[in-house]
Amino acid sequence: MATSNPVVRVGVAAVVKNAEGKMVVGIRKGNSHGVGHWQFPGGHLEFGETPLQCAERETLEETGLVVRAEKIIAVTNDIFQESSKHYITLFVACQRLREDQEPETLEPEKCEGWSWKSWEDIRALLQGQLADGGQQTLFLPIVNLLREYPNIKELM
Repeated sequence: MATSNPVVRVGVAAVVKNAEGKMVVGIRKGNSHGVGHWQFPGGHLEFGETPLQCAERETLEETGLVVRAEKIIAVTNDIFQESSKHYITLFVACQRLREDQEPETLEPEKCEGWSWKSWEDIRALLQGQLADGGQQTLFLPIVNLLREYPNIKELM
């Protein structure tokens, strides 16, 4: 009797910075894993696509922002026990091509809305998450990013 093994997927997170050094983040919604958690724009790497192309495509599809993906700044191994999903997440540093352009919520069924947060704001969300007994406010890949790359701000 054959059993199917869960597939490990590749996720790409676009870390889009503004002139003040804040990043675009939004709260996940819908029926996917991570509902209610803060996330960066991003999604699944498609066949034949580079991680930089994926970051640019997903950012445009989700936020309307036109960005130039510059480099992979971090990689995390993310195992979602509750949903039996396993991802390798590639974090890609991106720059807006127009600094005056603001993110729009183009997939309202998947995201509550986009806002700008600094690394300090994001770390504060993690600290609050740990202090209140584990109630997650950050998407698991971001939690792992902050734990595994304490100097992430310098990698940008």
